[in-house]
Amino acid sequence: MMAKDNQADIFAPGGIVNSYLSGQQLTSLGVIGQLIFAIVNGAIGHWGTVVVICTALMLFCIFTLGITPTKIGKSMGRSASATGKKISETGGKIGESIKVSVEQIKEERANADKQRDKKRLIDLVKAADFAEAESAADESLTAVDAVDEDIVKDTKIVDDSGVADYGSITIIDYDDQRKPFNPVEAFDKVDESVDEYVDEIAPEAVAESQKPGVAAIKDLKTIKKENAVISSAEVDAVESKITEEVEKSYENYRIPPMNLLNYGSSGRSEKDNRDILAKAKLLEQTLADFKIDAHVVQVSKGPMITRFEIQPSPGVKVSKIVNLSDDIALSLAAISVRIVAPIPGKAAIGIEIPNQNTSLVTLRDVIESDLYDAAQSPICFGLGKDISGQPIVADLSKMPHLLIAGATGSGKSVCVNTIITSILYNAKPDEVKFLMIDPKVVELNVYNGIPHLILPVVTDPKKASIALNWAVQEMTERYKQFADNGVRDITSFNKRAESDEAMRVMPRIVVIIDELADLMMVAPNQVEDAICRLAQMARAAGIHLIVATQRPSVDVITGVIKANIPSRIAFAVSSQVDSRTIIDMAGAEKLLGKGDMLYYPVGKPKPLRVQGSFISEDEVETVVKHVIGQVDGELHYDDVSLDDIEHALATEEGDDIDELLANAIEFVVRSEKASTSLLQRQFRIGYNRAARMIDEMEVRGIIGPSRGSKPREVLLTWQEYETAAQ
Repeated sequence: MMAKDNQADIFAPGGIVNSYLSGQQLTSLGVIGQLIFAIVNGAIGHWGTVVVICTALMLFCIFTLGITPTKIGKSMGRSASATGKKISETGGKIGESIKVSVEQIKEERANADKQRDKKRLIDLVKAADFAEAESAADESLTAVDAVDEDIVKDTKIVDDSGVADYGSITIIDYDDQRKPFNPVEAFDKVDESVDEYVDEIAPEAVAESQKPGVAAIKDLKTIKKENAVISSAEVDAVESKITEEVEKSYENYRIPPMNLLNYGSSGRSEKDNRDILAKAKLLEQTLADFKIDAHVVQVSKGPMITRFEIQPSPGVKVSKIVNLSDDIALSLAAISVRIVAPIPGKAAIGIEIPNQNTSLVTLRDVIESDLYDAAQSPICFGLGKDISGQPIVADLSKMPHLLIAGATGSGKSVCVNTIITSILYNAKPDEVKFLMIDPKVVELNVYNGIPHLILPVVTDPKKASIALNWAVQEMTERYKQFADNGVRDITSFNKRAESDEAMRVMPRIVVIIDELADLMMVAPNQVEDAICRLAQMARAAGIHLIVATQRPSVDVITGVIKANIPSRIAFAVSSQVDSRTIIDMAGAEKLLGKGDMLYYPVGKPKPLRVQGSFISEDEVETVVKHVIGQVDGELHYDDVSLDDIEHALATEEGDDIDELLANAIEFVVRSEKASTSLLQRQFRIGYNRAARMIDEMEVRGIIGPSRGSKPREVLLTWQEYETAAQ
């Protein structure tokens, strides 16, 4: 019974340990169990038993199952790699799902915007159609009332500046900038009192001696040879004539009346605003097709073009829109598209396309503007109107010189006529004088006889060089007077002259050269130096250059001349290279012609697109007749004296011999060598001056003609030279 109780205690919690410690035999565990229990609780302890068991298991796995630590590590690496791959694939699938969801959201939002814009456009078109139908039914409305009705029925809001707001797009209409039509002024020309006034001041027929003659056609080499030397007698005769005309005074002179000029025409159509809105949406859609998010915020409708101002979303590169010029032109079915990126002073990009219905801008439209009335300078002129219909008034005194260039038929001659006529409407003959040079003979001859001219329109290259040299001399004399009176420019001098009777007010002088390329081809030596000096120094003296040419290349307009003519006007040209030659940037090759220009005044970062003022030949003739009629009998030009000097020039040796010519002849004869580069190095002079001295030596028979790569032959010996010198 005792044994059973002890045996039961062994299987109780802690029974085995207690039994072992009390010295009892654990027969019920068997021999192996007793041995293990003895080892665990005796020899090596619990942790030792764990080590032994693990070692036994490891040996069993190695020798029985073939499992090693290396295989275990590789298996763990493969498991980790497989797990990472599955995680990456799962992440990619999740990202793709998110991207698809975002694209769906964007597409749904874009469709919603399109539906909203489409509904707004349909409402506007319905409103406009309703306005047209009701306007056509009501024939009793006056012209002014009809315009008011259209403004109301088109559901647009127009402020005092002529800005129409169509929802999110603002339309600035050029025709809204015009002054209101005055029926009384429209019929000024048929007024009897005006007719009597015009008949009273109409000039008599121009005498034959005053009509410009067409010079006989000569060979180019003959003309160059004739213009090689200018005598002092010719210079004195021309300068005395110029001085006499400058000092004339015209106290009774009256500015031409405004009714001698015509009004402009409007090409406005009722459907223009609807077409503009449709093109604006088409433009936005075209940009969206190329993944460019941009919106049209304002539209400026000008006489010839319409500019859409688009505002790209943040992150959109401007270059992406600029590179789509051809695609935009294709989408809008436009003749040409010009992109201004960005518009100066605005956070927007301008896209300019031609109008289907154009409007004519006349000189009268600009002259009658408030901006022109506010200009105080006697040499300001109405250039035209910009895209938004604002008049562009330029002041020649601030330019101070102007370069006009463009292809044939682009509007250069009309621009020159506009400048001259504008000044005739501003200044009296004793305030502004013209010096006109026209190698083409037929462009400026209509102005012969006006009292503002210093000389009749110069058509001979020889006389042109004399006139330009006189301008240089006049500039020098004026600077001497400025220094004597302690002033710096013509404005300060004239202010002092108004209060000092001993001083005489100086008139400003405008030198106009039409087709400089032809003049430089015929007489380059005499003309180039004079133009360079005038371009560099004539501003403060009140002398201003207006140079017009078709080909403003380096051989026509040198770097010195171009650098001193900062204000430029570029009309339509044939290539981008020509545009860069004129305004140092591309853009003029995309102009439309017919007075469409890029006006690049001094101080502006980018050129301004302007529709030039138009003046017809009949208007020019009418204004000139009015001006000549006021001084009829007082002004006479005598071309005979100039012709006599021209004939005497062929037989008379010129007095303007180079001061270094004698030294150069002595050097050539002594060294028995003659070349342009040799004279340049010896006397430290420019190529042109050295070449002229070589040509003069050839004419005098001192050296022989050019022989290509071989040096020139010196024909005069040293003994002959000493004999001639004695």
